[in-house]
Amino acid sequence: MTQQLSFYNSLTRKKELFEPLRPSFVGMYVCGPTVYGEPHLGHARPSIVFDLIFRYLQHIGYKVRYVRNITDVGHLENDADEGEDKVAKKARVEQLEPMEVAQFYLDSYHLHMDLLNVKHPSIEPRASGHIIEQIEFIKKIFESGFAYEVNGSVYFDVLKYSQKYHYGKLSGRVLEDLQSNTRQLEGQDEKRNSFDFALWKKASPEHIMRWPSPWSDGFPGWHLECSAMGEKYLGLPFDIHGGGMDLLFPHHECEISQSVAARNTEPVRYWIHNNMITINGQKMGKSLNNFITLNEIFSGKNALLDKAYSPMTIRFFILQAQYRSTIDFSNEALLAAEKGFKRLMSNISTLDKLKPSAQSTVNVKDLSDKCYEAMNDDFNSPMVIAHLFDGSRLINNINEGRQTATQTDIDFLKKIYHDFVFDILGLKPESNDENDLVNDLMKLILSLRQDAKNKKDFSSSDFIRDSLNKLNISVKDSKDGSDWELK
Repeated sequence: MTQQLSFYNSLTRKKELFEPLRPSFVGMYVCGPTVYGEPHLGHARPSIVFDLIFRYLQHIGYKVRYVRNITDVGHLENDADEGEDKVAKKARVEQLEPMEVAQFYLDSYHLHMDLLNVKHPSIEPRASGHIIEQIEFIKKIFESGFAYEVNGSVYFDVLKYSQKYHYGKLSGRVLEDLQSNTRQLEGQDEKRNSFDFALWKKASPEHIMRWPSPWSDGFPGWHLECSAMGEKYLGLPFDIHGGGMDLLFPHHECEISQSVAARNTEPVRYWIHNNMITINGQKMGKSLNNFITLNEIFSGKNALLDKAYSPMTIRFFILQAQYRSTIDFSNEALLAAEKGFKRLMSNISTLDKLKPSAQSTVNVKDLSDKCYEAMNDDFNSPMVIAHLFDGSRLINNINEGRQTATQTDIDFLKKIYHDFVFDILGLKPESNDENDLVNDLMKLILSLRQDAKNKKDFSSSDFIRDSLNKLNISVKDSKDGSDWELK
């Protein structure tokens, strides 16, 4: 029986869950981008979510084979079985070869994922490079009796499949509702039922991307690529299949049906779906004119933005929400994320200033335990961030002499922040000329304040501190001098 999400409350607490089947190995397949346009915020969330999961499973000792596919053929407009291929349409408009389009936007996607510090997957197969595997997969579905051919196109017989297996087990869709609510679209009258889906489409004369098959010169259906490539690189059943919530139905439901029909086995042990991003409370989409690319975010060149935001601000913004929750994108939310990210980086820099004591009055292990508990509870990154901010109070207390820590405790604190901030959350310090200038100016201001204190000119010292406070800059005094952070 396909399971959805619930195992994560036990998987990472009990690593032995997989070990009877695949000792210390996890196979993970994630639906990657369709490469026909500039990468946008909708691409960033699943990429960062599954990068977090990839990183954490590796961190706790699993060998992970992470497969992220590239859709460069077969994905038609509006996710339908009729119409124009998205990549081919872009190629026609721009007067390019389809593979030129795919390569251009794939290069752009990789560039932006690198900026977001998303690790490269173990394998990144393309749909167009696995046509033979998809044809062989269709043959197996024919052998099982769940495929039929009409005019050179091949369709999956959902009604016949549902008489033997449970169609809708993942999404909760009921076939009777699909029968009554699915409208018959123009060009789909060759299907036996409107909810049947294409396994192979005969190419029209003007269709650029086509391959020979036993049924026609054509191309595979969109749903087929993941079934074929997941099996090839991970075997069946593999452990984790992920993607956006919008793929749950029909894409992932169709994947299950194809694999059960062809192989008589469930293809996936556990499914993970990240939720959507909204903009100012509305679903993000081109039709609503609230669509925003990563280039626009990083440059600030969009009417929704007051300024440019860095890749790490976007990563922090996405990690602030648990992956199953929606995220509302707004300029105000990005400003808050930028402030939070800078505060976290400032706390980490304070770690290098801590002075060890012979005795310790802090419980560093408690912070570590809480962070692991949060990650073990369905990869709860916002709770990890909250615990790390709680730990910042501990760091400041040690730095300002209100608590003491041994060198062992300080080293453990540094390890916690390195492991969770850099290795698991995948954040990294950002430095640019503007930040360097701000740091230099703050050093100058704090040195002037220290000079005033040394001369016992406390009115000037307090004036500098209070003026900075009005600018939301907090000054921290310690026995070794002064430091600052954004509130």
